[in-house]
Amino acid sequence: MNDIEYLKKYLKEEELEEGLKKLETGYPAQYIVGDVNFYGHKILVNENVLIPRFETELLVDKTINYIKENFDENIKILDIGTGSGAIAISLKKAFPNSSVTAVDISDESLILAQKNAKINNVEINFIKSDILKNIEGTFDVVISNPPYIDYSEEIDEKVRKYEPHLALFAQENGLYFYKEIFKNIKPYLNSKFLLAFEIGETQGEILKLEALKYFENISVEKDYPGKDRFLFIES
Repeated sequence: MNDIEYLKKYLKEEELEEGLKKLETGYPAQYIVGDVNFYGHKILVNENVLIPRFETELLVDKTINYIKENFDENIKILDIGTGSGAIAISLKKAFPNSSVTAVDISDESLILAQKNAKINNVEINFIKSDILKNIEGTFDVVISNPPYIDYSEEIDEKVRKYEPHLALFAQENGLYFYKEIFKNIKPYLNSKFLLAFEIGETQGEILKLEALKYFENISVEKDYPGKDRFLFIES
């Protein structure tokens, strides 16, 4: 479905003309509509959060499968950099008996994520935190789709212009947040744990080496087009 078809499908007739005008300027169709379907759930989106991608749905799907194979359903989950809350909501929906904590440094993101949790009828503990600074307790599963684009990297102009840079770009060649999590996460993990990350397509090997400084059981997995896109660490 192209963007015009997307607007025609989801906008009311009286909204369509204005929506098409915005689309001509390069404004993302998902922001015009105001919500997306993510893993079967309605997720509100605006310029304060990234538009969820298919790759992130696959991260959720893979993580759900890992959890089903290795944990019972009464697990504690931490979502770092929750944005719209799409990941946290999807995991809570998949495991209703779980306890889900979701953190973000952006007040605007957290406001929208809380709205998304409400419309999806799930209870999630939202915390404003710079990565782990305001987090307490231990978790079975930690999941994150952090900013991973280097500031010098060329990206789609529409993405650069309209989506939040706070959620896109990271220092240290895009590796900053992974390194911080690897280095500091152990006190927050239960003895049996899973770490699940979305990563940039060129970052698999370097992140695996970085993770090996702290952990042993590490795997890099691919997305639908066959590019390195996910990193999993198990106890």
